[in-house]
Parts: sequence; structure tokens; C-alpha cells
Amino acid sequence: MSYEPGATSTILGSLSVTVLQLVAAQLITARLIRGYKLGRADGLIVLWLVWDTMVHLMLETPFTVISLQGRIIDSDSIFAVVWKEYARADSRWGISDPTVVCLEILTCGICLPLCVFNIYGICKRSPWRHFVQITVCIMELYGGWMTFGPEWITGSKALDTSDPILLWLYLFFFNFLWVIIPAALLWQSWVDSCAAFSLKNKTK
Repeated sequence: MSYEPGATSTILGSLSVTVLQLVAAQLITARLIRGYKLGRADGLIVLWLVWDTMVHLMLETPFTVISLQGRIIDSDSIFAVVWKEYARADSRWGISDPTVVCLEILTCGICLPLCVFNIYGICKRSPWRHFVQITVCIMELYGGWMTFGPEWITGSKALDTSDPILLWLYLFFFNFLWVIIPAALLWQSWVDSCAAFSLKNKTK
């Protein structure tokens, strides 16, 4: 598949991958909600986790495999196209930056299966679901910080913020989702865990 940096077709093609994943996540979540009679809040959490799982599996796992063998910018794989486009905003994703690749190994190897495990826990209403949810959220937030923190304190040399699409869509919007949603779920787990332990203490 040919790649044209910044071409409208490339941008729309990359965004369509995300949209298709979200649609698929909604269809899967709808079946889980009906099958397990999930409430609205848990249904929305499962939707996020299903989409998160798909992103880790279908986008980040191929990125990791390609990056361990070479560089995204040199790859002819169809899975590299989305990352070549994103690398216009953050060049580290095109050159197998060690920090980025190591974070993705952690994400695909541990966070991905934990997302699936969390979905299972929510559907089965298991008491351990919040422990897994907290772990997933902390991993997501840590990944976001370690992706951008080192870059910011070294002058953001790999980031291109000259184009509004690169700045607000690629860098801000897509990364902000993996900050605000995990932070909200972390707060939910905090509240529910405190309520559970408070009830347990009252019954002693």
C-alpha cells in the first residue's frame, strides 16, 4: 500500500481505521450488554475497554512487531501506514525509538490481556474487577506520561506542532483520550473500593 504523507486520502484512511474499530467495539459491547444485562455505566466502561483492546491488538501490536525488526518509516506493511502518518506529528514512532517501543511492549504484553480480563470481570460482576481496572488505568496513565514526559523536558524535538491536524487531532485528541478516560475510571474504582471497604468495616 502506497503512502502519501499528509494527503487527504491518507488522513481519512487513517481516521477510518479508528472509526471502524469504534463501530466494531460498539457492536461487540451491545452484545455483551444484552447478554450480561449490564447497566449504563458498566456498558460504557466495557465499550472503552473493548475499543482499547482493539487499538492495542490491531494497531500497537503490529507497530511493536515491525519496530523490533526495523523501522516503521522503512516498512512496506499495510500496518505501518497509520504509524507513518502519526510519525509526521511525533517522529519517534517512525524510527523505532527505544522508549516508545519498550512502552508498547509493556502495553501489548500486559495491558492488552488485562483489558480483556477486566471486561470479563465486569460482565461476571466479579469483586476483583476494580483491582484489574486500577492496574489498567495506572498503566495507561504511566504510558502517556513516559511517552511525552521525556520529550517535553528535552525540548520536544520530535514533535511537529506546526500543523493544526498534527497538533490538535494526532497529538492532543487521541492522546488526551488515554488520559481523561483512565483517570475517570481510576476515580470510579476509588469511589467503589472505598464504599466496599467502608461497608466491610461497619459489619465487623
